[in-house]
Amino acid sequence: MNILLFGKGGQVGWELQRSLSVLGTITALDHDSTEHCGDFANTAGVAETVRTLRPDVIVNAAAHTAVDKAESEADFARTLNATTPGAIALEAAKLGAWLVHYSTDYVFDGSGSRPWVETDMPAPLSVYGRTKLEGEQLIAQACPKHLILRTSWVYAARGGNFAKTMLRLAQERDRLTVIDDQWGAPTGADLLADVTAHALRHLQQRPQDAGLYHCVAAGEANWNEYAKFVIAKAQQAQPAIKIKANEVAPVPTSAFPTPAVRPHNSRLHTGKLQATFGLQMPHWQAGVARMLAEIL
Repeated sequence: MNILLFGKGGQVGWELQRSLSVLGTITALDHDSTEHCGDFANTAGVAETVRTLRPDVIVNAAAHTAVDKAESEADFARTLNATTPGAIALEAAKLGAWLVHYSTDYVFDGSGSRPWVETDMPAPLSVYGRTKLEGEQLIAQACPKHLILRTSWVYAARGGNFAKTMLRLAQERDRLTVIDDQWGAPTGADLLADVTAHALRHLQQRPQDAGLYHCVAAGEANWNEYAKFVIAKAQQAQPAIKIKANEVAPVPTSAFPTPAVRPHNSRLHTGKLQATFGLQMPHWQAGVARMLAEIL
């Protein structure tokens, strides 16, 4: 199996290079790759890459993920999140190739408290959410052999993440203020990558299971609870760590105004994913604890 991976330098892309390696030969590209174009700002160049390499599977881990920045560069975000993925889907369909793509809970408006299911009506609140939704739609329309995984609150040991930021601030400040009215499930890039590899093996045997799935860790938390867990777990794992913060105070989203509106309810229901692919999603705390053990 020949696999073409876009976005190799990102958190999910980095983990995919590991998880997909057992399935076949990987050509992994990023925006600055020189031998083949992996720059999603160059739609024609990326489409030419697909035509040249003729992969059996295309995995797209590239995206415009700077949520606030997208509000002021909507056209650029649309190119990266919708136009270029749509062009890849057209080329994949011509080749009869599988296309894996990652999307987001931001396609929903964040209302209520019930976990979103795949059939719920999208209503994005931001440019990021709208462009990611358009990308989903273009892929589904153009390429029958697609797997779209919606996820949320992605972290990894590699690169920056919320947990690392909280640990740094907790060592610098006596008091932290962290939002407590946004809910979701912190989801490891390694978990997403492993689910992807498992699903691709499954789809080779059961192509009729192509489609859209929600993929997050089990359980739920708000950002405040997430921060408290990270600090407590870090102190437990590394007693020598000097935490100054003696309070992690809850505050509403309105305390931190941002250009892009954040959804309050980022819960995603994974029943369809688990039933179709025979999976059990681990609790978010297990993944975060493992990541902390790796970085401390």
